[in-house]
Amino acid sequence: MDVPAIRYTRTTDGLNIAYQVVGEGPFDLVFVPQVISNVQIFWENPRWADFMRELASFSRLLLFDRRGVGLSDRPSGVPALEQRMDDVRAVMDVVGSERAALFGTGPDGAMAVLFAATYPERVTALVLFAVPPRGMWAPDYSWGVREDEARNLVEEAERHFAESDYVARLAQRMYPTIATDEEVIAWAVHATRLSATPGALAALRQMNLPVDVSQFVAEQVPGALYHELDGIDHIPWVGDPGAVVVAVREFVERIWRDRPWEEIEPDRVLATVLFTDIVGSTEKAMTLGNARWSELLREHHTRVRGQLARFRGHEIDTAGDGFFASFDGPARAIRCARAVRDAVAELGIEIRAGLHAGECELIDGKVGGVAVHIGARVAAEAKPDEILVSGTVKDLVAGSGIQFEDRGLRTLKGVGKWHLFAVSSGAEAA
Repeated sequence: MDVPAIRYTRTTDGLNIAYQVVGEGPFDLVFVPQVISNVQIFWENPRWADFMRELASFSRLLLFDRRGVGLSDRPSGVPALEQRMDDVRAVMDVVGSERAALFGTGPDGAMAVLFAATYPERVTALVLFAVPPRGMWAPDYSWGVREDEARNLVEEAERHFAESDYVARLAQRMYPTIATDEEVIAWAVHATRLSATPGALAALRQMNLPVDVSQFVAEQVPGALYHELDGIDHIPWVGDPGAVVVAVREFVERIWRDRPWEEIEPDRVLATVLFTDIVGSTEKAMTLGNARWSELLREHHTRVRGQLARFRGHEIDTAGDGFFASFDGPARAIRCARAVRDAVAELGIEIRAGLHAGECELIDGKVGGVAVHIGARVAAEAKPDEILVSGTVKDLVAGSGIQFEDRGLRTLKGVGKWHLFAVSSGAEAA
């Protein structure tokens, strides 16, 4: 079995990502992998190999192992969703892909969704196969797993990692039509051992849940096309992969042919907004006098802008002594806020900061809308030297090691009730 050339590219945080380019089609298609992935070993599976070659028959197919998996570098700790999303961008950048269709499957399809929401100008189409909208149970989402069930799933994954019986049980859930084939199970055990560690697999099990919720996902995306296929398998290259290929090809080729991005610029983007404000600025100005206060303010601004550049933040506005900035990743935004707080503390300045992540309107290259108002309200709730985030931000940085302290439910002026969390000042968890 010929394996396409394996190459490496580096992410912005210095990790090496293994990738392959297959096919020479007119447009790019990025297949976003799950935690069980290895761009060399998977070509030994004839079902997987045939499926990928079919996709590559009409596209330039980009395959890769996400960080911590397969042939790619292992980071310290479990990478947050925004870090995994950066792997997509690193692969697209190195092959010169300005725009691509993304194909996400299973729980890790969330990486494709987040990339498309954050960089809409780089995504032509989004294909989701059996992608759950969330992992945990909620009052409006009965398919999710409860906390005790999730705990049991994680423990089971770590305790029985790559054991034949455990893999066979997973196969019964994910691809039942071939789950009794001993050769299939033997290959799956082999691939699992060469794809991920017990801890990485446990993280996947923590996010996993029953997958027949695709229609629910489609209903949450205006204008989405829901295509239901016959069969009971939740892996696209098992069961009737030909039907999957046909559906994907028709959808992606139609989008490429119509080229809507040439007529419509993205007017919305997923972003994290950060607001900072100097505590007691009026009193400080009165005490120091105009000249000394102006000098201190200039140094404050210099240090804030230095940290924004370091963490890829985009300065939107500066009103007096406060900053408003946006980021393409919430973990970077939090780390920037902490760095700003520490940098200006050396000047004898205390700040308060607030962050929120959500869909923002793009207005003349700047972000606006309700998400921005929420971010400003979150910042207003912060105490001196405190960094507050909304529950949305906390959820998005799961796995980053950033720790939080619960600040409870707050009523924010004009935007309703929001659960807020303070960023802990201690070291990040490994």
